[in-house]
Order: sequence, then structure tokens, then C-alpha cells
Amino acid sequence: MLLEYFQMIDRITSVDLEAKVIEATSVVPEQSTVFEGHFPGHPLVPGVLMIETMAQASGILIMHTIDFTKIPLLAAVKEGKLREFVGPNTKLDIRAEIEHEGSGYAVTRAEIRSNGKRVANAQLTYTIIPFPTPELQGLIKGQVADMKKQA
Repeated sequence: MLLEYFQMIDRITSVDLEAKVIEATSVVPEQSTVFEGHFPGHPLVPGVLMIETMAQASGILIMHTIDFTKIPLLAAVKEGKLREFVGPNTKLDIRAEIEHEGSGYAVTRAEIRSNGKRVANAQLTYTIIPFPTPELQGLIKGQVADMKKQA
């Protein structure tokens, strides 16, 4: 996990296109400039970055289902709950599943667990648009391929 660069997923452990489910993992770094202000002497992952972690897993799943032909952009967060505080060196298990897709939108349900305990969950809505450039499409496909290789 590279908090400063919004790279929230370390590894994709499985993608089941038939069930429309993705599982991934990440480990919160021991040190990050994010922790300098959140909070000095008591570092915690900001809640918005927990939502971002679920959003990235969900977005990767959506791209898999459409063979990386378009990019999903987060449009809404519903029922978002941050249940536990997460600090440095915490291993996160991320799971997302598609609840609905079609007409240029997709809805997922995602959660993050640590040591078997749910620490965050949300329903996420995406608008799906063409990639703005072929370079961005290639970059994202390459990053996702690297995450799968590490599994």
C-alpha cells in the first residue's frame, strides 16, 4: 500500500468473473507522510482512504468484467461504515462483488476485514466511461497485472 500515491491494493488474490467477486490484500505501511497529520503520535489510516481501498478493488473487478475496455469512476458511496480504526502494519483483506451493472453504471458491495473482523464496508456506484487515453488504459492494465503476479 502506497498511501501517498493512492495505490491501496497490494495483491489481487482472486477474481471470479462468474460470481463477479474480487478478493485482494494490502498491508498498511509502517510509515507514511499521511500519518504525519493523521494523527501525530497516533497514526491512523484516514477513513476516506479506507473507502478508496474498497473503491479500487471494486473498480478493478468492474474492469475485469468488461475486459478493460472502459474505466469505472466512483460516483456515489452509500451505506459507508468505518467500524474500526486501522493503523500501521495492519493487514487488510478486501472483498468486492458486483450487485448491478448496465446502462453505463455499476453498483458494488465491498468490505475490508482485518484478522477476520470487518473494519469497513460500503455500497459503491460507478459511472463507466471510455478511457480518456490509450496510455492510461495500458498503464492501468499493467498495474493490475502486476498486482495479480504478486498473489
